[in-house]
Amino acid sequence: MPLSFHKMHANGDDFVIVDARNSANPVTSAIARRMGDRNRGIGFNQLAVLLDCDDAAARLEFWNADGSPLDVCGSATRGAADRLMREANSTSIALRTNRGLLSCERTSTGAISVSMGVPLFTWSDVPLAQEMDTLVLPLEGGPTACSMGNPHCTFFVDDLTAIDIAAIGPVIETDPLFPLKTNVHFVQIIDRQHIRLRIWERGGGIPLGSGSCCCGAVVNGIRRGLLDESVEVECDGGTVIVQWDGAGAVLLVGPVEASFSGTIADGLLKI
Repeated sequence: MPLSFHKMHANGDDFVIVDARNSANPVTSAIARRMGDRNRGIGFNQLAVLLDCDDAAARLEFWNADGSPLDVCGSATRGAADRLMREANSTSIALRTNRGLLSCERTSTGAISVSMGVPLFTWSDVPLAQEMDTLVLPLEGGPTACSMGNPHCTFFVDDLTAIDIAAIGPVIETDPLFPLKTNVHFVQIIDRQHIRLRIWERGGGIPLGSGSCCCGAVVNGIRRGLLDESVEVECDGGTVIVQWDGAGAVLLVGPVEASFSGTIADGLLKI
């Protein structure tokens, strides 16, 4: 039976949503990998599967394009929230992820905000391979690490144009310090309320943006005393706002847009 999907993006950070409510979950690692192939499938940075849930509008299951699972995706969560709020004719909704229950709202400008949960800082929560202070890691450039449900490693640099993301990113992603690999951020601080961010995404390469990476980068900047509580994050594809008071949940606010909907041919689903 053909599988329906919806393709969306958040400032160019593209994702696919499959609605599997009221049905068996059709997505496996192998199917996610086939769907994520930009030449032979649909292509995406992340895939979100909507599943039935007793205490929220839906439970979200996330996949990277390489077929690896992840606990949270800020962009796809906002996209799912946008679709489900339109379906319910509502301006707020709760979604369950492996990060817990995430509250989402539509702002007066039409952007979608999502409470991304409380960041984690202990070495075992990131996780790292051994006990250490996550504020300054023992890597060249002295990056900072945290978890937003997935691992983040943030380098603060003077000039983003001088950084070869494609060369450095995969080396850091697969460094033995990170047993589950890591997202890698390169941040140039414009001022305390504005950063420029480029990303090497775990399992994905260089995206135009990433909601969880924007959150991780701002959280790490605040921890280092470099940023204020509300920060405009400028990625290659556009801008989001990240807010964190230093103790509670991180708030991510930004636009999402629908690209197209369709059905996947049976042959793509046969493993």
